[in-house]
Formats: sequence, structure tokens, C-alpha cells
Amino acid sequence: MTQSEKTRAWIEVIPEEAATGELKALYEEIRQRRGKIANILAAQSLHPGALRAHLELYLQVMFSRSGLSRAERELVAVVVSAANRCGYCVQHHAEALNAYWKDPERVARAVEDYRKLVLPERTRALLDHAVKLTRTPHQVTQADLERLRALGWTDRDLLDLTLIVAYFNLVNRIALGLGVTLTAEEVQGYRY
Repeated sequence: MTQSEKTRAWIEVIPEEAATGELKALYEEIRQRRGKIANILAAQSLHPGALRAHLELYLQVMFSRSGLSRAERELVAVVVSAANRCGYCVQHHAEALNAYWKDPERVARAVEDYRKLVLPERTRALLDHAVKLTRTPHQVTQADLERLRALGWTDRDLLDLTLIVAYFNLVNRIALGLGVTLTAEEVQGYRY
């Protein structure tokens, strides 16, 4: 393993030029869809089946039709990742959020403390729920969902929110547990 691969994660990472078979096909698919391969995906190169499942889940929760806008989904990603102190995912999704907001200062405030942002009540409630589900999932009750419904979120929206929160809790733990790193160049240049 070269120093370059070692700096991407604390485990072996198979680089694109060394990939064969299923992994090579996955890397090509990722590059076509996203423009480049994020270190969080490359860190899973030793298990192409899990990488494929991860990619499919990511595309479904973040890019498929939903009552949550793409910007709202990226905001949830940032807030959940900040709650988990996952710098890798915070930086990646802050960059994506800025692609929609086009306001780096506002994005920085979202990273620091979303509660300091001026947001619609329904968006704030969505984020409060995402943080509760992240930090104290055992305290989530049916009443929490009723509050969100009263603000206009549908059951499908609540499912989508829960899947996004669960996804980012998973990915934050992959990044933190495997020491996945990033550089400024690695964060930029994706297709949103």
C-alpha cells in the first residue's frame, strides 16, 4: 500500500488503477455518476458488495424523488454529521449544501449550530428531530412524528428523513471508525 492509499483511511484502499472485476466496474460507475470517487467509498474497496449497497442506498436517500428538497437533505446530512463530530462528512456535505444555498457564511453557521439560522419552523423541527434521532434514538416517540405531521410533513417525508438520518449515522461511523481522511481537492468537484 502506498503512502497515498494510507492517508485515505487506516485500512488498505484499492486505488482505481489497481481495481479489477466488480470493483473496477463500481469505480467506473461512481466516476460517471458523481464525477469522482470519494474517499469514504474507496475505503470500502475491499468489500465491493458492501460498496455497491452503500452507493445504492446513498443515491436513493439523497437523490431520488422526495418531499425533502435536495438542499434540505444536505442540511440534514450536515446537522447529523456535526452532531456526530464527523469532520469528513460535515465538510463533504457542507460543500454540497453550498452548491444549493450559494452562501458559505450561512453554511458555516449551519455547521456550527443550525439553531442560530433563520429557518422555517417546519425545517427547524425536521432538524431538531434529526438530532434527537441521532443522539437519543430511544427517546423518539410517536408524538415527535405527530409534531412533524402537524407542520406539513407527510409520512413519506418522515420515512425519508429517518432513512437519511440513519444513513448518515452509518456513514459517520464508517468515516470515524476507519479514519477516512479528506483534502480540499477531495471535497470539491462532485456532481450534485
